Amino acid sequence: MEAVQTQGNSRIEARLAELGLALPAVAAPVAAYVPAVVSGNHVYTSGQLPFVDGKLTLTGKVGAEVSAEDAKALAATCAINAIAALKSVIGDLDRVIRIVKVVGFVASDPSFTGQPGVINGASELLGEVFGDAGVHSRSAVGVAVLPLDSPVEVELIAEFQ
Repeated sequence: MEAVQTQGNSRIEARLAELGLALPAVAAPVAAYVPAVVSGNHVYTSGQLPFVDGKLTLTGKVGAEVSAEDAKALAATCAINAIAALKSVIGDLDRVIRIVKVVGFVASDPSFTGQPGVINGASELLGEVFGDAGVHSRSAVGVAVLPLDSPVEVELIAEFQ
Protein backbone atom coordinates (compact mmCIF):
# COMPACT_ATOMS: atom_id res chain seq x y z
CA MET A 1 0.00 0.00 0.00
CA GLU A 2 1.42 3.35 -1.01
CA ALA A 3 0.99 6.27 1.35
CA VAL A 4 -1.02 9.24 0.15
CA GLN A 5 1.07 12.39 0.20
CA THR A 6 -0.18 15.59 1.76
CA GLN A 7 0.43 19.05 0.46
CA GLY A 8 1.56 21.70 2.93
CA ASN A 9 0.81 21.86 6.62
CA SER A 10 -2.65 20.98 7.79
CA ARG A 11 -4.49 22.54 10.72
CA ILE A 12 -4.38 19.19 12.53
CA GLU A 13 -0.66 18.77 11.98
CA ALA A 14 -0.13 22.31 13.27
CA ARG A 15 -2.13 21.31 16.36
CA LEU A 16 0.07 18.22 16.81
CA ALA A 17 3.14 20.47 16.64
CA GLU A 18 1.60 22.82 19.25
CA LEU A 19 1.22 19.79 21.51
CA GLY A 20 4.86 18.86 20.94
CA LEU A 21 3.90 15.77 18.94
CA ALA A 22 5.10 14.51 15.57
CA LEU A 23 3.58 11.73 13.53
CA PRO A 24 5.87 8.73 13.21
CA ALA A 25 6.28 6.58 10.15
CA VAL A 26 3.47 4.04 10.00
CA ALA A 27 4.52 0.89 11.81
CA ALA A 28 5.08 -2.11 9.58
CA PRO A 29 2.44 -4.80 10.17
CA VAL A 30 3.56 -7.70 12.38
CA ALA A 31 1.23 -10.14 10.55
CA ALA A 32 -0.98 -10.39 7.43
CA TYR A 33 -2.88 -7.07 7.41
CA VAL A 34 -2.55 -3.42 6.43
CA PRO A 35 -2.36 -0.48 8.86
CA ALA A 36 -5.57 1.16 7.62
CA VAL A 37 -8.39 0.57 5.14
CA VAL A 38 -10.76 3.06 3.53
CA SER A 39 -14.37 1.98 3.05
CA GLY A 40 -16.71 4.65 1.75
CA ASN A 41 -16.02 7.75 3.82
CA HIS A 42 -14.59 5.87 6.80
CA VAL A 43 -11.09 4.74 7.71
CA TYR A 44 -10.65 1.66 9.87
CA THR A 45 -7.22 1.37 11.43
CA SER A 46 -5.72 -1.89 12.49
CA GLY A 47 -4.84 -2.19 16.14
CA GLN A 48 -1.86 0.04 16.83
CA LEU A 49 0.76 -0.89 19.39
CA PRO A 50 2.71 1.78 21.30
CA PHE A 51 5.78 1.59 19.07
CA VAL A 52 8.34 4.38 19.42
CA ASP A 53 11.05 4.27 16.77
CA GLY A 54 9.91 0.76 15.86
CA LYS A 55 10.18 -0.64 19.38
CA LEU A 56 7.95 -1.22 22.38
CA THR A 57 9.26 0.81 25.32
CA LEU A 58 7.41 -1.34 27.89
CA THR A 59 6.00 -4.86 27.87
CA GLY A 60 3.92 -6.87 30.29
CA LYS A 61 0.60 -6.78 32.07
CA VAL A 62 -0.99 -3.61 33.36
CA GLY A 63 -1.44 -3.86 37.11
CA ALA A 64 1.62 -6.08 37.41
CA GLU A 65 4.77 -5.15 35.42
CA VAL A 66 3.26 -1.93 33.98
CA SER A 67 1.57 0.80 36.02
CA ALA A 68 -1.82 2.20 35.01
CA GLU A 69 -0.18 5.62 34.59
CA ASP A 70 2.48 4.26 32.23
CA ALA A 71 -0.17 2.30 30.31
CA LYS A 72 -2.25 5.48 29.89
CA ALA A 73 0.77 7.18 28.29
CA LEU A 74 1.26 4.12 26.06
CA ALA A 75 -2.38 4.36 24.96
CA ALA A 76 -1.71 7.94 23.86
CA THR A 77 1.26 6.66 21.84
CA CYS A 78 -1.05 4.08 20.24
CA ALA A 79 -3.41 6.92 19.29
CA ILE A 80 -0.57 8.87 17.66
CA ASN A 81 0.32 5.76 15.69
CA ALA A 82 -3.35 5.36 14.68
CA ILE A 83 -3.40 9.00 13.48
CA ALA A 84 -0.30 8.25 11.38
CA ALA A 85 -2.07 5.22 9.87
CA LEU A 86 -5.14 7.36 9.20
CA LYS A 87 -3.04 10.01 7.47
CA SER A 88 -1.30 7.34 5.37
CA VAL A 89 -4.56 6.58 3.56
CA ILE A 90 -6.30 10.00 3.38
CA GLY A 91 -3.28 12.29 3.06
CA ASP A 92 -4.63 15.38 4.83
CA LEU A 93 -5.82 15.06 8.42
CA ASP A 94 -7.98 18.15 7.95
CA ARG A 95 -10.29 15.84 5.99
CA VAL A 96 -11.29 14.11 9.24
CA ILE A 97 -14.89 14.96 10.15
CA ARG A 98 -15.03 12.88 13.30
CA ILE A 99 -13.29 10.12 15.18
CA VAL A 100 -16.29 7.80 15.34
CA LYS A 101 -15.12 4.89 17.51
CA VAL A 102 -12.08 3.87 19.52
CA VAL A 103 -11.46 0.35 20.74
CA GLY A 104 -8.71 -0.11 23.30
CA PHE A 105 -7.29 -3.38 24.57
CA VAL A 106 -5.37 -3.58 27.85
CA ALA A 107 -3.26 -6.63 28.67
CA SER A 108 -4.37 -6.88 32.27
CA ASP A 109 -3.29 -8.60 35.42
CA PRO A 110 -6.35 -10.62 36.55
CA SER A 111 -6.98 -8.19 39.42
CA PHE A 112 -6.71 -5.02 37.28
CA THR A 113 -10.04 -3.30 36.54
CA GLY A 114 -8.90 0.15 35.42
CA GLN A 115 -9.06 -0.41 31.65
CA PRO A 116 -11.21 2.71 31.00
CA GLY A 117 -8.65 4.94 32.74
CA VAL A 118 -5.84 3.46 30.65
CA ILE A 119 -7.68 3.99 27.35
CA ASN A 120 -8.44 7.57 28.42
CA GLY A 121 -4.84 8.19 27.31
CA ALA A 122 -5.93 7.62 23.71
CA SER A 123 -9.30 9.35 24.06
CA GLU A 124 -7.86 12.46 25.69
CA LEU A 125 -5.15 12.76 23.05
CA LEU A 126 -7.68 12.46 20.22
CA GLY A 127 -9.76 15.19 21.86
CA GLU A 128 -6.73 17.46 22.19
CA VAL A 129 -5.75 16.92 18.57
CA PHE A 130 -9.14 16.96 16.83
CA GLY A 131 -11.22 19.06 19.26
CA ASP A 132 -14.95 18.33 19.07
CA ALA A 133 -14.31 16.02 16.10
CA GLY A 134 -12.20 13.85 18.41
CA VAL A 135 -15.12 13.02 20.73
CA HIS A 136 -16.02 9.39 20.04
CA SER A 137 -17.75 6.24 21.20
CA ARG A 138 -15.43 3.71 22.80
CA SER A 139 -14.78 0.28 24.22
CA ALA A 140 -12.01 -0.46 26.73
CA VAL A 141 -11.38 -4.19 27.01
CA GLY A 142 -9.13 -6.17 29.34
CA VAL A 143 -7.38 -9.10 27.70
CA ALA A 144 -4.94 -11.80 28.80
CA VAL A 145 -2.17 -10.94 26.34
CA LEU A 146 -1.51 -8.74 23.31
CA PRO A 147 0.92 -9.13 20.39
CA LEU A 148 4.60 -8.87 21.34
CA ASP A 149 3.53 -8.69 25.02
CA SER A 150 2.38 -5.10 24.48
CA PRO A 151 0.48 -3.62 27.44
CA VAL A 152 -2.03 -1.80 25.20
CA GLU A 153 -3.41 -1.72 21.68
CA VAL A 154 -5.75 0.87 20.15
CA GLU A 155 -7.75 0.95 16.92
CA LEU A 156 -10.08 3.60 15.60
CA ILE A 157 -12.71 4.38 13.01
CA ALA A 158 -12.69 7.86 11.51
CA GLU A 159 -15.11 9.58 9.14
CA PHE A 160 -13.59 11.87 6.52
CA GLN A 161 -14.63 14.02 3.57
